[in-house]
Amino acid sequence: MFGILLGLALLMFLAYRGWSIIWVAPIAAGVVALTGGLDLLDAYTDTYMQGFVDFAKTWFPVFMLGAIFGKLMEDTGMAKSVALALTKVIGTERAILGVLVSAAVLTYGGVSLFVVVFAVYPLALALFREANITRRLIPATVALGAFTFTMTALPGTPQIQNLIPMPYYQTTPMAAPVMGISAAVVMAVGGYLYLRWREKKLTATGEVYTEPKDKKVLAEDEGGKVPHVILSVLPLLIVLGTLNLFNLDIVIALIIGILAIMALNITKFKQFTKAINGGANGSIIAIINTSAAVGFGAVVRAVPGFERMTEIVLSVPGNPLISQAAAINVLAGATGSASGGMGIALEALGDRYYEISMATGIPPEAFHRVASIASGGLDALPHNGAVLTLLAITGMSHKEAYKDIFVVGVVIPVISVFVAILVSIIGFL
Repeated sequence: MFGILLGLALLMFLAYRGWSIIWVAPIAAGVVALTGGLDLLDAYTDTYMQGFVDFAKTWFPVFMLGAIFGKLMEDTGMAKSVALALTKVIGTERAILGVLVSAAVLTYGGVSLFVVVFAVYPLALALFREANITRRLIPATVALGAFTFTMTALPGTPQIQNLIPMPYYQTTPMAAPVMGISAAVVMAVGGYLYLRWREKKLTATGEVYTEPKDKKVLAEDEGGKVPHVILSVLPLLIVLGTLNLFNLDIVIALIIGILAIMALNITKFKQFTKAINGGANGSIIAIINTSAAVGFGAVVRAVPGFERMTEIVLSVPGNPLISQAAAINVLAGATGSASGGMGIALEALGDRYYEISMATGIPPEAFHRVASIASGGLDALPHNGAVLTLLAITGMSHKEAYKDIFVVGVVIPVISVFVAILVSIIGFL
């Protein structure tokens, strides 16, 4: 058990220092293997790599197709079209709400978090400039829309954090809709009210909009126009509909969505190869990062101390949903990754929690939804890759903007997990 904790501590420390989990995870797994009495070489070539390969085999198509879908939405201008239309409806006087809703709609429609940041940031600049709101709130506003309730809580979301629990609990993306919506309301409303409070407080102290030194704008198509919003929203609805209404596999849903984008933008066919290449290449790092974290979890599961640790985790007083939420939150924080932390936890404990579900009568859908929501809590600590990308794109430092990201991306989502569990206990799914 000491070796497991030591390996986790090393993983967390090195990830926080900005070292890539691709090579950090095998080192941390080696510490676990050595202290657990395993042969180091066998632990790496067999146990670690088996966990790595199994996850990649299952999820690589989803990572790749999701990245291609998002990149095509970005390069064809469809993502910007949706965001522009939403902000026009909401109005410049509600700048924070406009940016929040734009990011949320794109994320819930299947666009990757990183693409959403690029698509929404230029619009956020325009809206915040018009409303004279300090730019330091832009990162937290985008994070609230893209990194929280649409990623983990809303039933039916095609984001990977809602899909990973499915094979462990034999569930669908719509698992436990009432629990998910309850948590989503806490995150969305709580986060928005916090950001409005911060806006008023900062404005009262004289902190208002200032132009960024390096203004980034979204490249438009050759004619300087974006597709009509009705056409632009169709691929998002197609992915959601095929996944949830027709119960098709996420791979099929994404392929249909990609074909829809290409058909609706056939005059831009020269851009397709570049966009598809960019999306495919970008997905490699994402899948390898998560697979590396899952490989670490496979080694943890193989050492004798894991049984004792499992007993401790499962003996957390109260509802077993609480212990699952705690385990996933801690591991997501350790890896700086929602999918990575959940992958480790479910690889190690998913079978046990499914057995508990069958034995206690707590529906597996409840375990699915809690796992998904919990993955989006402590994952957004300062070393999280999405947080680092968001700050880099918006030109903000941790000192300037992370406090607000922490509140809307960590504190409120963690609270929402307990709300979801309470809804489950009451008897609603």
